[in-house]
Amino acid sequence: MIGKEFTQIDWDDLRHFLALARSGTFLGAAKQIGVEHATISRRVASLEARLGRKLIDRRGRRVVLTADGEQIARHAMLIAAQTAAIEQLGRSSSTELRGHVRISAPPALSSVLLAQPIVDIRREHPAVQITLVGEKRLASLNRREADIAVRLSRPEDGDYSIIKLGEITFDLYASKPYLETVAPSEWTFIGYDETMNASPQQVRLIELAAGRPIAVRSSVLEFQAAAARLGGGVVMLPDFAVAESGDLQRITGEHALARDVWLVVHSEIKDVPSVRVVVDALKRAFGK
Repeated sequence: MIGKEFTQIDWDDLRHFLALARSGTFLGAAKQIGVEHATISRRVASLEARLGRKLIDRRGRRVVLTADGEQIARHAMLIAAQTAAIEQLGRSSSTELRGHVRISAPPALSSVLLAQPIVDIRREHPAVQITLVGEKRLASLNRREADIAVRLSRPEDGDYSIIKLGEITFDLYASKPYLETVAPSEWTFIGYDETMNASPQQVRLIELAAGRPIAVRSSVLEFQAAAARLGGGVVMLPDFAVAESGDLQRITGEHALARDVWLVVHSEIKDVPSVRVVVDALKRAFGK
């Protein structure tokens, strides 16, 4: 019976298994926790050995939970939620400016807009440690995948403190030689890969392309910009990410797109001193 062995389980094994259950791939679980995918495999194998039960089936790169795996995952989720609640209680009762704060934010926004406020926090509060995870997905604050999330969409539900930081605009850009030598009717475009087809940026780019081909695709915004600088086509970029070096020229007209930027923190930890000082610094960085 599973319950008889449960007290002997290593929580780290269970935590790694839960990450795998949530992501569906060893690579996804490894990224979620910040370890090598071999570590996920080893931890799950350890858990299976302790329980004497098969928890996953491998199907190519993806894994599927067995019936026992689904049962263990349900138990693990409850334990994870209870652990997070205890940690939040301990942090909320602390008045000392120290601790580890994890921020989740889109990669491009992270590298350009968040570096300075984070460095400033470290100078002013050296006992506060910060991890910034640049990711397109929406990290779960309830599962403590992050303490603070900076997002381009407002959460629809959840017990969150939500602050609108501001607005970022997007425009079409291309290299000057490209615009001088290629007629608008012949433009080709640089956009995201198919996994981002539902994103507002990609939807708007498709509208503006108006049937002209999106000939170069990448999930990496920095690659898109680099390809445009080399004359690879027309790209949509957030205006804050375009360096004022003259290597990319904005295509004039109204802004192609504007999106709100939201700061989200779980209500239970919004008053934790280390979290509050990070929130305040991010607000100042956006002029709030």
